[in-house]
Amino acid sequence: MNYTQQFQESLEEFKTFADNLKNGVENLASVDEIKLGQTEKELVYEDGKRKLYRYQARAKNVCSVPTLIVYAMVNRYTMLDLQPNRSMIRNLLDQGQDVYLIDWGYADRMDRHLTMDDLINGFMDDCIDHICEQRQLDAINLLGVCQGGTFSAIYAALHPEKVKNLIAMVAPIDFETNDSLLFVWAKHMDVDLLIDAYGIVPGDLMNQAYQNLAPFSLGVQKYINLVDTMADADKLADFLRMESWIFDSPDQPGEVLRQNAKDLFKENKLVKGEFEIGGQLVDLKQISMPVLCIYADYDTLVPPASSKKLLECVGTKDKQELSYPVGHVGMFVSGKTQATLAPRIAEWVNQRV
Repeated sequence: MNYTQQFQESLEEFKTFADNLKNGVENLASVDEIKLGQTEKELVYEDGKRKLYRYQARAKNVCSVPTLIVYAMVNRYTMLDLQPNRSMIRNLLDQGQDVYLIDWGYADRMDRHLTMDDLINGFMDDCIDHICEQRQLDAINLLGVCQGGTFSAIYAALHPEKVKNLIAMVAPIDFETNDSLLFVWAKHMDVDLLIDAYGIVPGDLMNQAYQNLAPFSLGVQKYINLVDTMADADKLADFLRMESWIFDSPDQPGEVLRQNAKDLFKENKLVKGEFEIGGQLVDLKQISMPVLCIYADYDTLVPPASSKKLLECVGTKDKQELSYPVGHVGMFVSGKTQATLAPRIAEWVNQRV
């Protein structure tokens, strides 16, 4: 290739870039309000900032045992309902599941002394009691996502009689592995200094830490790549929804973060059988109900080895694993999961109610 051809190609690339940027800016100026979590739901119970929702049924035949979704506290549950055509919650409803969800809300200074015991033996237990009372049931299905999966495993071990089936999705259980940079950082972080200084750890600080796990791809490359797609109004809206979710980062109650970092990440007490909340020792062998462990093959936040360890620790013989060739967030929004994940969960649950 001679210099004239190289120059001509460079000129064409620049023109394409400029056209995309111009059209993208026009699309950006005309974007309506970005809305997440649009699937219809009803507030059925609350305790201060923390709320329990029940989603409106979308199928004629609905499972007789409801499923409570417990999401992580470090981001918002709206990742599970990002938009109508990328919504794990809507897909579960379409499969005839009766779905409830815990919204942890936004912590403030009043919550600095909240503990994992308050959240798990307190609010989670209250929500499950409320559902069981209203539905005249002894137990419900529990679907825990990421940190919410850890909480759900702990709850199921302490209250096995109230959990019909346990589904743990991309849930950190074994913190010994160093396959995740987050796990490495957490083992060496001076969490006491952080929490003593802040009390309530700012969500923006936590979010910046997550961005720094892959600073170039998450902080630079994605915005460069945006120029190639922002001329497409639909793709631009998809990008903005994801950005809205990423930067919607609640502040974290310090004592919850302290125990999570010290007892789990640093000392791996849950797997060792040494983890304690509310004066109770958590023994994962007490998980006697059926367990479905779902993990992402390319998860760099919660490594598959950390999630799969749950199946070695539980007491039940009815245990299965399900994996997808995606990353952590891709588990909820990837086209590889949208068509099949909810049906496979629903089928597994329906066989056990």
